[in-house]
Amino acid sequence: MPSTICAMNAVSSRLRGALRRGVCFCALAAAPLCGVGAGGGSAAVWPTHGWHAASPASVGLDEGVLRALDADIAGGRYGLVDSFQVFRCGDEVFSRKYSHDYAQLYAKEARTKGPLNARLTGRYNYFDPAWHPYYHGSDLHTMQSVSKTVTSVIIGIAMTRGDFKAGLDRPVLSYFDIDKVKNVDDRKRRMTLKDVMTMTTGLDWVEDVPYDDPRSDSSLMEATDDWVQYVIDKPMAHDPGTVFDYSSGATELLAYIFKKETSQDIDAYGERYLFGPLGMRHHWKRTYLGVVDTEGGLYLTGGDLAKIGYLYLNDGVWAGRRLVSESWVRESLTPAIDTGWQGLKYGLKWWLQPTGNGTQYIWHAIGFGGQRLMVFPSEKLIATFTGWDILRDAAFDSELAKRLEPAAGSARCAVPGH
Repeated sequence: MPSTICAMNAVSSRLRGALRRGVCFCALAAAPLCGVGAGGGSAAVWPTHGWHAASPASVGLDEGVLRALDADIAGGRYGLVDSFQVFRCGDEVFSRKYSHDYAQLYAKEARTKGPLNARLTGRYNYFDPAWHPYYHGSDLHTMQSVSKTVTSVIIGIAMTRGDFKAGLDRPVLSYFDIDKVKNVDDRKRRMTLKDVMTMTTGLDWVEDVPYDDPRSDSSLMEATDDWVQYVIDKPMAHDPGTVFDYSSGATELLAYIFKKETSQDIDAYGERYLFGPLGMRHHWKRTYLGVVDTEGGLYLTGGDLAKIGYLYLNDGVWAGRRLVSESWVRESLTPAIDTGWQGLKYGLKWWLQPTGNGTQYIWHAIGFGGQRLMVFPSEKLIATFTGWDILRDAAFDSELAKRLEPAAGSARCAVPGH
């Protein structure tokens, strides 16, 4: 079909869908009232109150590629996946859910004390079906370390609004009473917020082992009452800013730092300036001392997770309002360091996968057990996955991205700015 006809069909399909939902399209003279996409001028239908459903073909996607991946997921090739959704041009174009009886699958582990079940019950028993993978029987799914990426977004919003006044060069220890911190040396004194954001703190931290391994600092931290103290007390192993060492504890420091810097709770702040404006339902767990679990405690739906990708595809603008500065978005998605894992690089809590030509990146937010947000900026394509394959937790992220990328082919979104 000629591209002009494709564009007309796509636009008319979106118009019909918008009219069904009562969306008012603004006239050119009233353009400031319309949502503005990344291109800076085209009226956009924003998914604040839910994504408009469309077919893959209507947005130029090869449905065969998506169906083939769906079949492999359903067949177990990628472990225990709970959902797979695809979004393009502001529409949801593919959605599948997969059912697993986790209460039965993990019945033995739920009753056995270990690194993933240190207290045998409650919100940090990863086998407790009341908490994982869904929150109390709802459709809110644990995001695990995708929470880190969302934390970065909220900090960017606070900086944009002027509520978080410190720059990324601020020393971390400036937020602590040094007399109450162990293992303070010159290296720890030089550790900055940017080092925390880029996983280059230099702290002696073990997280390159399975989370059910008793050596995992992340699991050891979660078994304590005071997570922040556990992290800041760790000795240094490297000069800050020099070595990528993935640390959930580093991100947990940000909940404490956010409160110190802004005098506000990061969950409440996120509800007011991110979750609310984007129409995102959520639950956010807290530590045993009541600190927001910024390292892994967030619950979202796959559809709402995709809104984070859509916000960044639109350079931090949502429905005509700038929520986060373009400079924060750009820095977040610029490689700060090579991770040495799956060929991925790391920005400000975003994983970055080089594309085939090596000049662009696929943006990833990744969480334990199969939580995945993938954004293909050139294709304006977003995919989300949820799952709860916590005993294997295989690293399929790059493979899944490579399977999804061909679905877009050479097609582009019909509406500029999407």
